[in-house]
Amino acid sequence: MNLSLNIPALLFPAISLTMLAYNARYLAIAALIRNLHSSYVANESENLKIQVEKLRKRLTIIKNMQAVAILSFLLAVITMFLIYIELNFWANLVFGISLFALMVSLILSLIEVQLSTKALSIQLQNMETKK
Repeated sequence: MNLSLNIPALLFPAISLTMLAYNARYLAIAALIRNLHSSYVANESENLKIQVEKLRKRLTIIKNMQAVAILSFLLAVITMFLIYIELNFWANLVFGISLFALMVSLILSLIEVQLSTKALSIQLQNMETKK
């Protein structure tokens, strides 16, 4: 495949929007953790401990999503540099790794969304049983 500067440049808006979405998820979880902290201090229930554990897991996944997306972005920039200095074999290889890193980031995002949905489902179930 003949790689031009335009192809890796196409990843820039996609990765930027992905990072924006990941950051929004991080900020939402951070706010939730802060709210849970005050509830936990007032009432150390087992339910809150479980929620904290799940939030910690989600926070770790989000951190990894962001790290892999940043790696993908960095590799896309390196690809462009390699194309510029006409090292086409290495440019193709690095670009392939960049695409793989973006896929890993998106898979992690899918896992985090599944965990988030499951947590909300449990919360709704708790509210329904208290009626």
